[in-house]
Amino acid sequence: MSHDQNKTSKNTMQQREHAERQSNLSDTKPAQINKEIGLNLFKDMTLGRRFEDKCAEMYYRGKMFGFVHLYNGQEAISTGVIGAMKRKHDWFCSTYRDHVHALSAGVPAKEVMSELFGKETGCSKGRGGSMHLFSKEHHLLGGYAFIGEGIPVALGAAFSSKYKREALKENSDSVTAAFFGDGTCNIGQFYECLNMAQLWKLPIIFVVENNKWAIGMAHDRATSDTEIWRKASAFGMPGEEIDGMDVLAVRGATKRALERARAGEGPSLIECLTYRFRGHSLADPDELRSEKEKEFWAQRDPIKKLKNDLIRSGMVSDEELKTIEKEIDLEVNDAVEFALNAPEPDPSELTKYIWAEN
Repeated sequence: MSHDQNKTSKNTMQQREHAERQSNLSDTKPAQINKEIGLNLFKDMTLGRRFEDKCAEMYYRGKMFGFVHLYNGQEAISTGVIGAMKRKHDWFCSTYRDHVHALSAGVPAKEVMSELFGKETGCSKGRGGSMHLFSKEHHLLGGYAFIGEGIPVALGAAFSSKYKREALKENSDSVTAAFFGDGTCNIGQFYECLNMAQLWKLPIIFVVENNKWAIGMAHDRATSDTEIWRKASAFGMPGEEIDGMDVLAVRGATKRALERARAGEGPSLIECLTYRFRGHSLADPDELRSEKEKEFWAQRDPIKKLKNDLIRSGMVSDEELKTIEKEIDLEVNDAVEFALNAPEPDPSELTKYIWAEN
């Protein structure tokens, strides 16, 4: 068997394995929504997708620099988790693939785009760039260039909520969501934080965005147990595997985890089975994944699924959704124009935000 034939056979086996895992998700209860929530979910997911597409355009036109990791295909997770939580009340900790998490958390598209252009009007004042988005106002605890770095930070936020409630007797029930990929689940910080979170019953949700690939390493080649959600049981923690291409499934699982966390029952681990539609970064030619694999997942586009579900239910019309898409396109184009015309950081403030100021 040739290398290409072996690669195709292996990809087919991975797809079959995923299909079998999907069939076992039948008892997962999706969230029940009304029209208002449905439209908000669609709007948030569409904003994430159109924003990322515009980032790719700007990058390839030479207007945006550095490493840029896009979120296309995984929008149901950001929208499903953050949309179920309380913005400006709960806390969110991201990865280097953080643009859409920031948007879902409420950071204005103009501020996110400005940061990608390194402008003073960016949410990190032009100092962070694509991988280091941060907004105290919107409870976004940052994006992190190295995998796993954000999990201990998220743990600290969860600890602060518990400490305020139990030691300071404050009315604190905030929950923290920590996002990370399947590759991160093979490093020590992941296990150390699971242990501490369960030991102290911290109000945190560990959200695994399992897109099957850690840069160019296939998930099944990197870990001894490919079902990450099962690893929660080693710590006595609830774990759940869900369809990460279904925003209602993600929202439902998040609500269950939130209920446990706010009741003082501690953390949860949610593994979201998903797929990124682009390469690891915009500098990645994406030659390691087979075309059949990409086609398989493209058919499960989370935005198309939600759109079809909303229309089939009679909750909304196709015209309403098209109107939203046009509004989103205008918002994204405005964000680009704003960012292009925004001022650069003042060179005299090069060391500002590095050291504490008197």
